[in-house]
Parts: sequence; C-alpha cells; structure tokens
Amino acid sequence: MSDGIFTLDAEVRTDLGKGASRRLRHAGKVPAVLYGAGQKAVSLTLVHNKVFQAQEFEAFYSHVLTLNIAGESVEVLVKDMQRHAFRQLVTHIDFLRVDAKKAVHTNIPLHFINEKTANAVKILGGHAETHMVDVEVSCLPADLPEFIEVDLLNVELGQTLHLTDLVLPKGVTLLELNKGESHDLAVVTIKTAKGPKADDAEEEAAPEA
Repeated sequence: MSDGIFTLDAEVRTDLGKGASRRLRHAGKVPAVLYGAGQKAVSLTLVHNKVFQAQEFEAFYSHVLTLNIAGESVEVLVKDMQRHAFRQLVTHIDFLRVDAKKAVHTNIPLHFINEKTANAVKILGGHAETHMVDVEVSCLPADLPEFIEVDLLNVELGQTLHLTDLVLPKGVTLLELNKGESHDLAVVTIKTAKGPKADDAEEEAAPEA
C-alpha cells in the first residue's frame, strides 16, 4: 500500500455551520475536526476524492495518519467518520491528535486465517462463527498494528477462542481484559454444520405418528 494513502492535505476553515458544510460538500470537500492532546479543536477541510480513496483501505481506520496543515505535519487517528445514507460520499471526519509518547486507544480489525484449511472445517464439516470483528487496544502509536490475526488452523470442533487466546503484537494490550476475568469475551467458535444429512437422520429416528 502506498504511504500516500496515510498522508492527507488539510486546510483550516473558519466558515462554520450546516450551511457552510453543505457548500463545502458541493465543492468536493469534506468538513472535518481535529482535537485531542490537550489542544484546541480545529475545523478543517479535505479534498473528498483523496479521502474517499484512502478510506477504502481497511488500514485507514487503524493506522496513524499524517495531516499536512499549513506546512505542519500532524499525526492523527480517525475517531469517527460519517457517510451519506445512500451515496458514496464521506460527509464528516473526526481526527484525534496522537502523541508519540502516550498510549492511544482505538479499534483494530481481526483477520481470521486458515478457516478453510482447519481440520475441524475441512475434515469434520464444521464452520466458524465469529462473535466479534474488531477489538479495542491500547498501545503507543509506533506499536499500533493494522490488524490482529486469529489462526483457526488447529482449533477443534466445538472449541471457542476467547480474547486471552489472541496473540498480540509487542506492546499491545486489550482494554476489555482490563475490566476483569469476566470480560474474557468469546471471539470465534468452530461449530458443527447441520446439513441435510443430519436433518434426514433425525427424521428417520423420530417415531411415526
């Protein structure tokens, strides 16, 4: 992936309000706000085409981005993004400033690998039922992963992987686990596939009316 995806040009805007935001969108711009790190919030505009191209990459939402604002480079995370209800338009973005020396909290996607080649799936006919698609992590910006892999190769039929089973990159912790043992939530379960054959067997075993 090109590093250009993670670098966006932004301009400070002073024309605020709903009317101003509508005019910006009609001009191919995206209104945004930058806040955090103990600094005053700043209203920005970005070129929509650049933003739309970048947001199509999954890493855009978990990677530390660079905003070029009036010659200054600011490192940020996407904290919220609003889209049009039915058109392919990004209508607003919230950016959070990051400090290289301070931990950030953000959601990281889970990538489930070896699902089709797992013995419980390939040989025993099971299927993976996912209970979550991302996890909230805490780490320094430099340690922020783009995703966390969940390897299903050796997971057995009927087995459930929990948060404590995830292999985390160095320096990364799961915020949910900081809440106590009862928050070791289920991530994925390999379940038995109930197919036509199983249904037929049940019907044959049932007594006739």
